[in-house]
Amino acid sequence: MSDVTLILQAVRRGDGQAAEELLPMVYNELRQLAAARMAQESAGQTLQATALVHEAWLRMVGDGDRSWQNRAH
Repeated sequence: MSDVTLILQAVRRGDGQAAEELLPMVYNELRQLAAARMAQESAGQTLQATALVHEAWLRMVGDGDRSWQNRAH
């Protein structure tokens, strides 16, 4: 079981500290995914990969439903 999966399990149990540990662990991977996605956009696109990651993170943690099972979520 990966560290990310263990932290997600702790988050589901209500461990606030685990939630704070999650973003640094997955940030680089999320940014790489966002950069790859943004590279496919038109040349005039002004949204940066970092902003996309931040927006996605706020949407994921802001809805209150943290029922993620593993890194596939």
